[in-house]
Amino acid sequence: MEHPHTLRPLPKGPFRFFALDVETANRSSSSICQIGVACVRADGSMTTWMSYIDPATTDWSATWVHKITQDTVVGAPSFPTVLVHLRGSLDGEIVFQHSNFDQNAIRRACLKHDLDIPNWRWRDSVKVARKAWPQLRGNGGFGLASLKEHLSLEFRHHDGEEDARASAEVVLLAEEKTGRDFAVKRILKPKIDPNQLDLFDPKSKDTPNGPI
Repeated sequence: MEHPHTLRPLPKGPFRFFALDVETANRSSSSICQIGVACVRADGSMTTWMSYIDPATTDWSATWVHKITQDTVVGAPSFPTVLVHLRGSLDGEIVFQHSNFDQNAIRRACLKHDLDIPNWRWRDSVKVARKAWPQLRGNGGFGLASLKEHLSLEFRHHDGEEDARASAEVVLLAEEKTGRDFAVKRILKPKIDPNQLDLFDPKSKDTPNGPI
């Protein structure tokens, strides 16, 4: 019999983009207790994935928000284990979040566990919603609860898997409304490492101020 917290494989792609949502045990953004991912194909269909995470804390002051408790995560994997599981599919890919909370939570959890921060191409579905439905500014706003009502979305708020799916649906509906592709992979310019520059080479064109 499969353990209830056995890590399921992520759906197989290819996918045009992903959306990710986390829930935390308390006010510390590093206390991730659930991660949900929506995987969106080129035809707009999507598959979702979810894992609970044991944040190894006794502070569950955010349970009232998402109903996840310490009992819920008994036997669940640690954040480092889940991150390794995700990186095989998400590294280098476009990952939408609804606001920057999720990216910040992943970053802080990585720092807490002394892990490399993944190179996911983060995008914000809140910014996408602002472009598609500007009339909601000051009239309900662009949070998922407001968009749920305005766009007639059906999902269970404050569940990582459900919120990830809702974020992905916001992007797809915004693309349909505006005719824009919000998941275009921009060409990333290589970052110049100043430690590798030869500041004494008069022919160098890579110095911060051009040739010396």
